Amino acid sequence: MSSVRAELKISGLVQGVGFRYFCHHSARNLSLTGWVKNDPERTVSLIVEGERGAVESLIADVKIGCRSSRVTDVAVRWAEFEGGFSGFEIR
Repeated sequence: MSSVRAELKISGLVQGVGFRYFCHHSARNLSLTGWVKNDPERTVSLIVEGERGAVESLIADVKIGCRSSRVTDVAVRWAEFEGGFSGFEIR
């Protein structure tokens, strides 16, 4: 399986509801690396790297979101794998 990178922009009720922690937990369970952070425009940005199937699983999780969130849109941009992360962090 090949390693990939995905850059996500998540919209909806995703700030102040534990969404970044949900992403962090999901990414770590899937052995993915990268980061997640809140954006000033009330969206969340997420960059993730790892095996394609695991990244696709994370994207599916993010589209559902945590219990207290309401995800309205997930924009995904696929990019070339860089391998520059040692773990997954909340920024």
